[in-house]
Amino acid sequence: MPIPTTDPRTDDLGDLPLDAVTDAALSRARELGAVHADVRVERTASRALRLSDGRVQTAHTGEDVGLAVRVVVAAGAHHSTWGFAAGTDVSADAAARLASAAVDVAAVTAPVNTEPVELADEPVHQGTWISSYAVDPLDVPERDQVGLLAELSGRLLRADGVRHADASMLAVKEVKFYADLAGTRTAQRRVRMQAELQAMWIDDESGRFESMRTLAPPAGRGWEWMTGGDGCWDWDREIAELPGLLLEKATAPSVAAGTYDLVIDPSNLWLTIHESIGHATELDRALGYEANYAGTTFATFDRLGNLQYGSPVMHVTGDRTAEHGLATVGWDDDGVAAQTWDLVRDGVLVGYQLDRRMARLQGLGRSNGCAFADAPHHMPLQRMANVSLQPAAGGPSTDELIAGVDDGIYVVGDNSWSIDMQRYNFQFTGQRFYRIRDGHLAGQLRDVAYQANTVDFWNAMDAVGGPQTYVLGGAFNCGKGQPAQVAPVSHGCPTARFRGIRVLNTTAEGHR
Repeated sequence: MPIPTTDPRTDDLGDLPLDAVTDAALSRARELGAVHADVRVERTASRALRLSDGRVQTAHTGEDVGLAVRVVVAAGAHHSTWGFAAGTDVSADAAARLASAAVDVAAVTAPVNTEPVELADEPVHQGTWISSYAVDPLDVPERDQVGLLAELSGRLLRADGVRHADASMLAVKEVKFYADLAGTRTAQRRVRMQAELQAMWIDDESGRFESMRTLAPPAGRGWEWMTGGDGCWDWDREIAELPGLLLEKATAPSVAAGTYDLVIDPSNLWLTIHESIGHATELDRALGYEANYAGTTFATFDRLGNLQYGSPVMHVTGDRTAEHGLATVGWDDDGVAAQTWDLVRDGVLVGYQLDRRMARLQGLGRSNGCAFADAPHHMPLQRMANVSLQPAAGGPSTDELIAGVDDGIYVVGDNSWSIDMQRYNFQFTGQRFYRIRDGHLAGQLRDVAYQANTVDFWNAMDAVGGPQTYVLGGAFNCGKGQPAQVAPVSHGCPTARFRGIRVLNTTAEGHR
């Protein structure tokens, strides 16, 4: 895929004194006794649009620029400790001041630190990296983007049964320069797009309403994601189909609660992967270092290599290299090169997501590159890679998976969800549900939620689809940390089949 420009240092950050900032910050940190120091210079541009019934409700374009310095200092008799400082002035003088401030922070926190901060070794890297996209969405006039969303909304509003239509778009261009005392110097640019349209049906007599959203996932792509082309989303087809699907849902029978076999589409399964595998295999959660925001995990470190996470057909990878992945990078915010590795193989837990500190803490060797800060004023955290369920080579189609079900439900699209603080007991709903009878779809159902615990659910997976069913889903807004940070992340998966899963009727549950 063509990429518009080739050097983030000059094309995106060329007006900033990167070399002077690097020299000033790292020299001052070294003079003050830092055993590790790194500098990040970031420029992030974004545009958010929201329309209701074709009329603009929100239109915002903004840019953030900043500088961060992070150090590890061995303060006297105390353990080596983190220090961090950040600001908006990107200059050599500011960089030197921030390095001094970061060392001061380390001196203040050292007396209360109970464990040394040590980082896993990483080779020195030099270079630039650019994500795979064709058209920078921030270069497209806002009026053209509003016009496209309004036109798609109008198509929905003209369809029978559609009372309201909402549309939204978020585009981000993130540029990041990193340098550290070891000699690593990298610059990278990531572009990502998210768009969504929703149609609503309302019954005036009863007041009951139903809604249905597009299934287009967010992607590490540019504006071409919205206008079509090789490998991009077919918005025309989906907008044409959505009103009919919504009307069918509005008149569909409510599900009878019970136990069913489920065939789950990638448009739904990605979120279950995110919550029950992605967060559960973050090593800082497994060790108890992350607990306040969304809890820890049942997949504790003592279970590495022996936890039967799922059935033998389950193969899950962590991946920072997938083309168009939202968590795909050249290097992470620890200066670690992007990699791919196994988290679950043959159903057994075999790996975790690591940053340099977590890797060294547990003696796991090199980090697999999972450090990320969502802004220059935030310190990097261990964050999620693109965590993906792999398809079966030569595996079945979605239709073939459905054909193997006598009495079940086909689940499409994500919606609400709930999971406990150990990433164990959960409940998920969806956008639409189809009854499966004798291997065939038999119309839509309403009010469906599936409920299980993580281990029982993934061990109930008896078949995964082939590569032809694989889709890269994901979200822009994975939350973690205090102060809270958000990170974009993708989750690829094929269609998959699960035996004997508990299904609730959400309307009946809500009336209890």
